[in-house]
Amino acid sequence: MYGLTTALKSFKSSRPIPAEYRATFRYLYWDIAWFGILSGSALSFISVYATRLHANAFHLGLLNAGPALVGLLFTLPAGRWLQQRTVGGAVFWSAFWARSGYLLWALLPALLTPINQIWGYVLLVLLMTIPSTVLSVGFNALYASAVPMEWRGHVAGIRNAMLSIVLIITSIVSGYILDHLPIVLGYQVIFLLGLAGAVLSTVQLWHLRHITGETVPGPPQIRGIIGDLARPGDIRSPGISSFASVALRAFTRGTNLLRVEVLRDGYGKLIAALFFFHFAQFMPIPLFPLFWVNQLHFSDGIISIGTAVFHFAVLIGSLQLSQLVHRWGNHTLVTVGVLGMSLYPLLNAYTTNLPIFLFTAVIGGAAWSLVGGSVGNYLLEKVPNTDRPAYLAWYNLALNAAVLLGSLSGSWLAKEIDLTTALIISFVVRALSAYVIWNAE
Repeated sequence: MYGLTTALKSFKSSRPIPAEYRATFRYLYWDIAWFGILSGSALSFISVYATRLHANAFHLGLLNAGPALVGLLFTLPAGRWLQQRTVGGAVFWSAFWARSGYLLWALLPALLTPINQIWGYVLLVLLMTIPSTVLSVGFNALYASAVPMEWRGHVAGIRNAMLSIVLIITSIVSGYILDHLPIVLGYQVIFLLGLAGAVLSTVQLWHLRHITGETVPGPPQIRGIIGDLARPGDIRSPGISSFASVALRAFTRGTNLLRVEVLRDGYGKLIAALFFFHFAQFMPIPLFPLFWVNQLHFSDGIISIGTAVFHFAVLIGSLQLSQLVHRWGNHTLVTVGVLGMSLYPLLNAYTTNLPIFLFTAVIGGAAWSLVGGSVGNYLLEKVPNTDRPAYLAWYNLALNAAVLLGSLSGSWLAKEIDLTTALIISFVVRALSAYVIWNAE
């Protein structure tokens, strides 16, 4: 209750919000609230549903690796395409086309056999990721244009808190629905709930379609990380599989972004360290739903409680982040957070009941709050103020490559060895990535 009360108090500003920004901020708040419903329902349970359809680790790996591959191929072209268009309109239409696919998510259980459903969801995720990539890149630019620098911390804090609160509530409601309805009908209801959230979130973006994009005199600059933890274009499961959205608007700033010379003077070493971390982060992602469903035989209700506890821990950790950064610095917090994240697959490997499962969720959520809240600013500390888009572009491409390779590696592990051993190996690799990040200075 303390964390929820503190989060709600953060909604109040210590100074009056200028009248010209109030409507825009309100649309951004409702956007994330409705997106939280999508995240807590369809996005949280798609991997679990695929597992209940007897999907294997390769199928689950594709649900994460596929979007990463599309991101590698389309992020840079999406940024160039957005440079020639009104960013608000592009964001709305990309959201419209990307989120239309959730209607098919709800229809597939009634139309296809289980194995064809699995491949249908993999194909849909791939197709939806193409406009979603435009949405992810464009939303960062829209946000930066809509919210002045002096208000970004306030707006991002409210959005992050709203996302966590709504996601927590929705995941618990979704678990209750799934435990009390037949499996096919239950998941159709959950996917329709996600569709409703997606539609209403997109309506809020329609009100922001007039925003034209950032106008920056002189060389393109990025002065700070947005601080908004939501990835409105990311259609992978939130939380455990989430990663930081670090200045994706870099791809809308300039045309000569991928310059090899920026990797010199130690920055290449940092990118390699973060690549290794994200590789390790995503390695066990295909393993978790297989372990929970096939080995522990957890119900959807229990999984939903674990999801809620994870995000509650993220919320509490995020509220303490500014004090921790001031005391320890971003580099130390990233390292400690990654080390904490390494415990998540290890504790899962030895989970036998609900209390241990919930304790594991607390550790994972708290660790992710440290990493997700500090990795972006840690990265900005290492790049020059005058050429940030080129530096951040390399990070985003390295991140997508790591997600792709990490997810497929986890799938391969699950095929070759038992799940418990695979989770322990994931713990070792994540712990090694913490060591590598610590020594990247």
